[in-house]
Amino acid sequence: MPPWTGNAAFPAEARRFQLAGAGGRRIGEWMDRIETEHHDGTSDAAPGGYGDCRRPGELAFGLFLLIASCGLFWNAYGIAGFEALSSPGAIPMATTVVMVITSLIVVLRTARLPLTPNETLRRDILPLTVVLFTVLLVIYGVLLKPLGFLPTSALFLVVAIKVLARRGWGWTILISLGSLLLIWLIFRIVFSVLMPSGIVPEAEFIQIFRVMFSGGATK
Repeated sequence: MPPWTGNAAFPAEARRFQLAGAGGRRIGEWMDRIETEHHDGTSDAAPGGYGDCRRPGELAFGLFLLIASCGLFWNAYGIAGFEALSSPGAIPMATTVVMVITSLIVVLRTARLPLTPNETLRRDILPLTVVLFTVLLVIYGVLLKPLGFLPTSALFLVVAIKVLARRGWGWTILISLGSLLLIWLIFRIVFSVLMPSGIVPEAEFIQIFRVMFSGGATK
């Protein structure tokens, strides 16, 4: 029996899934693959993280928030200074003051905690998949306007599904282009949401679809 099944801290719902046929067996197999020497099996997205220690990069992120809050406060101060409570910069300054104070409290509390043993930034916080998709999103934002929504989204979906699903190229391209076509039809044709056309003659495609639908409605 896996050691985690008797853990009282593990959610009861997840333990019930273990007994629910093949789905439960898959969960059990996944839990068995967790490297327990550097991770306790809890979600990385748990609010507050670890209460008695800090994870790699946690202090650096808190310092980044503090510096960014100070920069925002300086920008808010540049709007109108401390002229009056009714000045245009009063609310932005009040908001950024709260940001500076709270981020400073987070930094001071985090700095007093010992570093989590047996965890590294690259393995547990920023694995290769996270870094890859961060880079892909940046590239997507850069190429969206010059290439357009369709080719940029197609490239992003093909790479993302290939990396995550690890299936063949035929299946990957079929799912990517099929999903993209469905999204484009719903948002561009049905809801008329404007998207960057780029190098694709989108207006001609839209006219073709309108002729098809209008012809079908006439019949």
